[in-house]
Amino acid sequence: MPDERSWGVEIYFEHEPDQDAVRALVRLAADDTTADALAFDRLDPKDWVAASLAGLAPVPAGRFVVHGAHDRERIAANRIALEIDAALAFGTGHHGTTRGCLLALDRLLKAAPPRPLRSPPRPRRATPRNRVTPPGGAILDIGTGTGVLAIAAARALRRPVLASDIDPAAVAVARDNVRLNRAGGLVRVITAAGLAAPAFRERGRAGLVFANILLGPLKRLAGPIAGRVAPGGRVILSGLLASQANAALAPYRAHGFRLIGRVVLDGWISLVLARPARR
Repeated sequence: MPDERSWGVEIYFEHEPDQDAVRALVRLAADDTTADALAFDRLDPKDWVAASLAGLAPVPAGRFVVHGAHDRERIAANRIALEIDAALAFGTGHHGTTRGCLLALDRLLKAAPPRPLRSPPRPRRATPRNRVTPPGGAILDIGTGTGVLAIAAARALRRPVLASDIDPAAVAVARDNVRLNRAGGLVRVITAAGLAAPAFRERGRAGLVFANILLGPLKRLAGPIAGRVAPGGRVILSGLLASQANAALAPYRAHGFRLIGRVVLDGWISLVLARPARR
């Protein structure tokens, strides 16, 4: 009878394996009983991504609903529908981090939109030298994955969003989803690590930043993010286990941010931070 220390392991091979060689390796790693219990089977060719997406139900998150193409006609008209093809990127809305960010955004919108920035008089030309920040400030989505958070913010706030990811495959997926959701006029997706790319400087100070990545990068990006957030701006951090919240918060508090909200789902936490407005 398996106990709590037992493990079940499934291994997928691209080509037919040498079963004797596999058993020999398992004997070295475990024992004869485990090696003799190995079972081999052949899987028919299948589009596993398509099969997985077809089985995903719509995900409600406040005013937002993330869904696949197969549920397009089932979404209520009073919801902001986000049709997402996950493909090779992260972010179908089912994970606690993505859904937590959407719920955090929904709560911010219910309370008040991110604090507007004061804009100078209408510029003569929108050149890099005299470009002004859009009312409310720029919106940034760091580690965009499928682009779902960028699309949600653009659809809800009708403001331009700059989304970035370190993975070119994710950037391609996000761009496809932006087009699918008819948000191409508001969302730009770039390949970038961190916030050093010229596109970030061109956007000016941010009124809202999403960073749904991992604890290590979130800590390293505290300074760069602080340098891009306007007074009164909001930052939504995620990609964190609930137990990692304090470790993630510490470097942001050191830059003057304060915690104003949190969303906990399935052991994952999304943190909402605010930068104090100038007095």
